[in-house]
Amino acid sequence: MVASLDNVRGLTLAMSSSAFIGSSFVIKKVGLKKAGDNGRRAASGGFSYLYEPLWWLGMITMILGEVANFAAYAFAPAVLVTPLGALSVIFSAVLAHFILKENLHMFGIVGCILCVVGSVGIVLHAPKERKIDSMKEIWHLATQPGFIVYSCVAVACVLFLIFWVVERSGHRLMLVYIAICSLMGSLTVISVKAVAIALKLSFSGSNQFIYVQTWFFIVVVTICCLVQLNYLNKALDSFNTAVVSPVYYVMFTILTIVANMIMYKDWASQTATQIATQLCGFVTIVAGTFLLHKTRDMGNPPPPDQMCLEEAGECAPRSMNSSS
Repeated sequence: MVASLDNVRGLTLAMSSSAFIGSSFVIKKVGLKKAGDNGRRAASGGFSYLYEPLWWLGMITMILGEVANFAAYAFAPAVLVTPLGALSVIFSAVLAHFILKENLHMFGIVGCILCVVGSVGIVLHAPKERKIDSMKEIWHLATQPGFIVYSCVAVACVLFLIFWVVERSGHRLMLVYIAICSLMGSLTVISVKAVAIALKLSFSGSNQFIYVQTWFFIVVVTICCLVQLNYLNKALDSFNTAVVSPVYYVMFTILTIVANMIMYKDWASQTATQIATQLCGFVTIVAGTFLLHKTRDMGNPPPPDQMCLEEAGECAPRSMNSSS
């Protein structure tokens, strides 16, 4: 095991990623509002936001966040990096409170505090990153019986859900789409970590792109990301975002930690107390994330179109998806 300096680097990159991604939502929303004032709104099918510099700044900020998150996996274990993704919700909520004037309710503040407390618990007791010297070593870990079984089960479940369950129940059961995204997401993180380590070793002078295994992981990342994004969009389009986001975060994080524990054996050198503390930290983050999502609209005025209908005496309660 290497010194904890790598964990510090991974932690810094993960927190930077959350800051960039959380900020990007607010920046893009400001850009969308400005574009909507000067042209057709995006919600109405307009594309005037493509001419708005702030929207592009938000996109660049999001890309920087994803790059930082990608790099974090090269230095720190997934059990440290993945749960910290919840911090982007805090950055987004706080910036929206001050910039967009979207009030952060008292329960939202409690949710932010819970996320921070849980993150601190995970950071203080995170395992050290395993020292890996070549892609062949990663491939050896990936071809161990335990991870082969996990990969086969994950792929079989995804294929069953896509070709059998989606057509029959996908439009009614939110967990069908989220399960597909989460299973593919766990394999995505495994492959992203492998590619990130290959890049780190290559920059250190040991070219890892001469190995077929490196390109195999790149192909896996591409395929898994495309499937993941496709079904995440279906989930967001069919169900309440306030429910989809936290449920997806929980399932994705759990499966990612399990997959990494099987392949990279992140917790092999830890005591039961350290593992229990990390699990408690994760549960605390989950509670904070749910609280933030459930109370994010508290204290905010209703949308303008609903206010107009109310003034005209024609406002009817908005229907909610069955998942909420």
